[in-house]
Amino acid sequence: MSPGIQLRLTILKTALAERMAYRGDFALGTLMRFLPLITQIFLWWAIFQSIDASGSGEGSINGYSFRDMVAYYLLTTIGRAFSSMPGLSSYVATRIRDGEIKKFLVQPVDFLSFLFWSRVAHKLAYYTVAILPFALVFFLCRDFFSDLSIAPSSWIIFLLSLPLSFALGFYLETCLGLVGFWMLEVSSLLFVYMLFQFFLSGHMFPLDILPQPWGDIVGYLPIKYLAYFPAAVLLGKVTGTKLLFDFGMLVFWVVFFFGLSRILYACGLRRYSGYGG
Repeated sequence: MSPGIQLRLTILKTALAERMAYRGDFALGTLMRFLPLITQIFLWWAIFQSIDASGSGEGSINGYSFRDMVAYYLLTTIGRAFSSMPGLSSYVATRIRDGEIKKFLVQPVDFLSFLFWSRVAHKLAYYTVAILPFALVFFLCRDFFSDLSIAPSSWIIFLLSLPLSFALGFYLETCLGLVGFWMLEVSSLLFVYMLFQFFLSGHMFPLDILPQPWGDIVGYLPIKYLAYFPAAVLLGKVTGTKLLFDFGMLVFWVVFFFGLSRILYACGLRRYSGYGG
């Protein structure tokens, strides 16, 4: 085994052991995160009732029935669990501002690789503990998925999109944190990003119900792959050549932000002063 691979495995195992030691609250915390979904379900139920003359709540909005909408929200929780990176950008910016990043300049550990494998350990610890609450919620809501007929190809793209959305979320937020080389305070930038991400990632509503040309504009943004794309694939909302195109765009954005993070890190180190800490 090469020293580089052995080093990354050591980082992964150490970070995983650390997180498993104090993340016993994951199960209860995950279950509580589904509670706001109940409010959204009642909200959409009222909307679908208002557009359906019969009052059965079985109307349609851009091809989404009420059952589809609930299934969509449940599936976005899976995508968001992979792509969300709580505290990553602020962590990177703080390490730069306080001077703690300098220890990675004198030790044989790459800062970005350390962050990546630490975050992989975080997700492994999360799903190890949180898989039971996820299974319970989806079992209780299984009737919302009873009408779905999912093609094997959609399952493959869905499963591939989850680790790719993780990589996209990681490198995108790492790039935001690396702006700390040029700005001592990035909290305002992060606030603006989180605001746009909440609305335009598909976490709040399916992006394909947006009117044109906004739907097409948002469709080319990378943040749609953080929540909307995996859910839309499994619901059959993205098919054929459009499915292949969007999957190709997901791969493109992962590669783009990976390269950008490396460029920002290299350029930032050239101007880094090494103060603080």
